Amino acid sequence: MKSLTTIVLLTISNLFMTFAWYGHLQFKKISWLHGLGLVGVILVSWGLAFFEYVFQVPANRIGFEENGGPFSLFQLKVIQEVVSLTVFTLCAVYVFKTDKLAWNHLLGFGLLVAAVYVIFKKW
Repeated sequence: MKSLTTIVLLTISNLFMTFAWYGHLQFKKISWLHGLGLVGVILVSWGLAFFEYVFQVPANRIGFEENGGPFSLFQLKVIQEVVSLTVFTLCAVYVFKTDKLAWNHLLGFGLLVAAVYVIFKKW
C-alpha cells in the first residue's frame, strides 16, 4: 500500500511541477494572465511549486525504506523521473497541445523502463 501511495503522491506532485515549470508558457492563451510580467509569472510558479512539495515530501517520506517504506533512495529517484516524464508527456500532448508523441519519445521511454528494471533488480 505504501508503494501505491508513494506513486500516487508523486504523480500529483508532478502535475503541479509541470504546471509550475511549463504552464506559464501557456499564459498568452489566457486573457487575464496574458499581461503578467516576469515577476508575476515567477510568483504564480512558486505558488504552484508549493503544492508540488506538499505532495512530493510526504511521498518520499512514506516511500523511503528507512522510514518503513518499500523503496531505496535510488529507487525513489528513478520512480520520480519516470512519473515526471510521463506526466509531462501527457500534459504536453493533451493539455498544452504543443507537441506530438513520436517514435523517438517512445524509444526513450522504453529505455527508461529498462533503467527502472536495472535499478530495481537485485544483482
